[in-house]
Amino acid sequence: MAADSLFGIHGAALEVRSQRMGVLASNIANASTPGFKARDIDFQSALASVENDAGAQGITAATKYRVPLQTSMDGNTVELNQEQTAFAENAVQYQTTLSFLNGRISQITRALKGE
Repeated sequence: MAADSLFGIHGAALEVRSQRMGVLASNIANASTPGFKARDIDFQSALASVENDAGAQGITAATKYRVPLQTSMDGNTVELNQEQTAFAENAVQYQTTLSFLNGRISQITRALKGE
């Protein structure tokens, strides 16, 4: 279980946030592709799956199609403003998790050196 590891839930959270960043970037990159269907990862569901050792399969199962607020004429469901906001929020959360992990690694390194 991820919570029992050296880094607790944060290692799993970093993995899910990384995968979500890729999905959101793909949505942004395909904003003008006719028929493209925007997707997103349900963070809570994916994190629970990763914690229960489902790994990438759990993340895939937590990836859902986004329901657009306004339908595009060409069938594309990407709403660029929504995607950019979600990407920016996820990036901040990713950086926060990474900073916590770096602090934890620093603590462990100091403990091993006897400082």
